Amino acid sequence: MADSNFLEPDVGFIKELAGLGGDTLKKCFQCATCSVVCPISPDNKPFPRKEMIAASWGLKDRLVADYDIWLCHNCGDCTTLCPRGAKPGEVLGAVRSYAISDYAVPKGLGKAVNDPKKLPVLLAVPVVIFLVLGLITGLLDFSPGGHEISHGHFFSTWLVDMIFIPLTIWVVVIFALGLKRFINDIHQNALLTGKTDKKELVAGEFIKALIAVIPTILSHNKFSECGENKDRATAHLLVLYSFIGLFIVTNIFFFVLYGLGQHGPYSQLNPVKWLANLSGIALVVGSGLMIKNRLGKTDQTSSYIDWSLLGLVFGLGATGLLAEITRLAHLAAISYAIYFIHLVLVFMLFAFIPFSKLAHLVYRTVAMAYAEYTNRE
Repeated sequence: MADSNFLEPDVGFIKELAGLGGDTLKKCFQCATCSVVCPISPDNKPFPRKEMIAASWGLKDRLVADYDIWLCHNCGDCTTLCPRGAKPGEVLGAVRSYAISDYAVPKGLGKAVNDPKKLPVLLAVPVVIFLVLGLITGLLDFSPGGHEISHGHFFSTWLVDMIFIPLTIWVVVIFALGLKRFINDIHQNALLTGKTDKKELVAGEFIKALIAVIPTILSHNKFSECGENKDRATAHLLVLYSFIGLFIVTNIFFFVLYGLGQHGPYSQLNPVKWLANLSGIALVVGSGLMIKNRLGKTDQTSSYIDWSLLGLVFGLGATGLLAEITRLAHLAAISYAIYFIHLVLVFMLFAFIPFSKLAHLVYRTVAMAYAEYTNRE
């Protein structure tokens, strides 16, 4: 007698996908065009047809643990060529958004980050923290007159580190907890669906696989295989490398400040300063191109999750550059105000990254490494 499989459809999950941009799901009639036309889908158990079936049935647990949803880069070929307008790429994007909120804790914060009504409260959080800690410690000076115009005189670097070092630890812990579940889930799902026959996950081999996929991520060559949205590769690369550049700059200046005791502002002729300025420009241009691209795609589903991240990233780059420009122009009050806004946006980006769409940088990287680890072709 054949084994029985019991399915437990989750109607609530289907409704949530609709709210996240997957409202075209029910138009799918399983023709498999999406899997056939996808240029990056594996030959063995290709996506996104099987994911569309699982989503239609409300099979939440199976979908969230399916690492194929992360191998999809939402290039748009399947959406454009779908004869029913089911927009498979958009549906998988909605599944990824759900998965991010499912793996991040606390759940309440994740829901708040993706709720436009909660945005004023979330913005108020860093403002209150900055003001309270700054006034208590005396490290926030609203009248730093008599000094050279320096953001450090207004908002002390000690106050910045007092806030952002614990914040970084908080983000790492949240991601660590989520990734522990994520890796276990995708491995068990891969065993269940026959994508791998490796019973145990070997850490050393997985790390090698992770290193092996880094060139693919840095080159964004998966985007170049797409037909509909090839132009997205340039914008994504600009944003990716701007973040890498700014990460390098932050760590160098952290060492210079606390290791060598050299306080800013630093000379504009400093090569590290060049990297900072170029990274800031790349961030503005890259995020601006993303906004332009999304506005131009009238058939593309855009939710609050998409726009809030794009707005945050663009605002981050713009305020960073404007704070420096106004400082060089000796507009102290304006520069300090913009710098305060900039720090609020940096806080928003860091504190809520495990709950936002930007978390795909972590989950997709791990999923691609797992595909490499299991030799998924």
